[in-house]
Amino acid sequence: MRAALKLVLAAIFVMPAAAALAKSPDCASWPTNMALVHLKNAGLIDIPSVIETQTRAVRLASEKISKDLHQQVYDIIFHTSDGKTIEVITNSRASSEECSMSAVDIYVVSQKIGGSPGQPFDGTGARSK
Repeated sequence: MRAALKLVLAAIFVMPAAAALAKSPDCASWPTNMALVHLKNAGLIDIPSVIETQTRAVRLASEKISKDLHQQVYDIIFHTSDGKTIEVITNSRASSEECSMSAVDIYVVSQKIGGSPGQPFDGTGARSK
């Protein structure tokens, strides 16, 4: 009886860990890298000028669309050594096995209207300081 109780208690404590593993995959690197390539190809950014330590990728949404496939939306901000800031929103699919389950849709944020006054835009696609 005591062994059965220990087994049940062990299962209870392990279940949250298993649930945590089943969460949406953290795949910020794939859309970040694809956004850089597309921004470069569009002539909007020079990759060597990007300050990698200041790049910020925040997952805005992740929706499970099948057994191990998630639709993910990221807000990614790049800073360059010449003071330019470029913000993009990406949309892509990822699984626990592979972040690149689809191409990455990239939308350049060119203007912010409303919201927090702490991060204004100058209307050119670059954040004003």
